[in-house]
Amino acid sequence: MKTKFVYPAIFEAEAVGGYSVTVPDLPGCITEGDTLEEAFEMTRDAIGIYLTELEADGKEFPAASDPSGLRSEGSSFIALVDMDMLAYKQKHDNRAVKKTLTIPQWLNTMAEREGVNFSNILQTALKKRLRV
Repeated sequence: MKTKFVYPAIFEAEAVGGYSVTVPDLPGCITEGDTLEEAFEMTRDAIGIYLTELEADGKEFPAASDPSGLRSEGSSFIALVDMDMLAYKQKHDNRAVKKTLTIPQWLNTMAEREGVNFSNILQTALKKRLRV
């Protein structure tokens, strides 16, 4: 599954300082920042929230448009903003979910005798299997 994306964004320098940002491929994805660095970080966060909502609704992520087809005016400029959804989720979505699983009784008995943390073992195995 693809987890890294790059979307063009239009950064508009504000007269009072800071930047407002829109992501044309994600309708309604608008943010701002007091500095250019903050504007980029806020744009990544806005993209992460937007894509997370799409995923929760079972919708496909929009393809990124070719930035050469976009136009900027006045004090605005176009920049590419990268988004790593795996890193975003690891940072922002660490809610615990309960899973029911089945293992043989003899294995359960041995593991409990050894004080095995089942949740930790499962997480470690899943991360290894999924290469994350």
